[in-house]
Amino acid sequence: MIGLMFALGLADIAPVRADAYADVREKLEVCFTCHGKNGASTRPEYPILAGQHLYYLYVQLKDFKSGLRADPVMSNIAKELSKEEMLKIAQFFSEQSWPSLGYRADPALAARGETATHAGECVQCHLGSYEGDSRIPRVANQHRAYLEKTMLDFKTGARANSPAKSSLMKSYDDADIAAMAEFLAGF
Repeated sequence: MIGLMFALGLADIAPVRADAYADVREKLEVCFTCHGKNGASTRPEYPILAGQHLYYLYVQLKDFKSGLRADPVMSNIAKELSKEEMLKIAQFFSEQSWPSLGYRADPALAARGETATHAGECVQCHLGSYEGDSRIPRVANQHRAYLEKTMLDFKTGARANSPAKSSLMKSYDDADIAAMAEFLAGF
């Protein structure tokens, strides 16, 4: 009898565990439209969110909401989110596995990019594996097109939510930025 009661008790708990994100599921489905199922983006213009750091994702949503980071789509989506929803969405994506893109970088271009990332000391923040931590995003094995656009946006000031990154990117020419994106995408 106790075994049956225990089994019934677990049956009541299982549905709660099965979808801890039920209250933001509809919002997650909107995210999947561009960022892919569970954040594993297959579209090079949209970043992979699956496996990205929770705090970093949360801060980006906050920055979109406040206008510190501007994007016509993301700013409109984020402005409708509460702090609790942003945290839960960030947590969901951070718990997913980072997908392997299998990107094959051009060896010569990647070598130039590796030299540039080391000269810029990118490893100080993004770490030697370029996987970042907490406040610093993972950039290893991210979409090349997204990486290049992001670095160029920092360089031109189109992305303004990290003044230090903007100053750093201004020190590179566009060819170095393209090479760094190539290197990091294939890392």
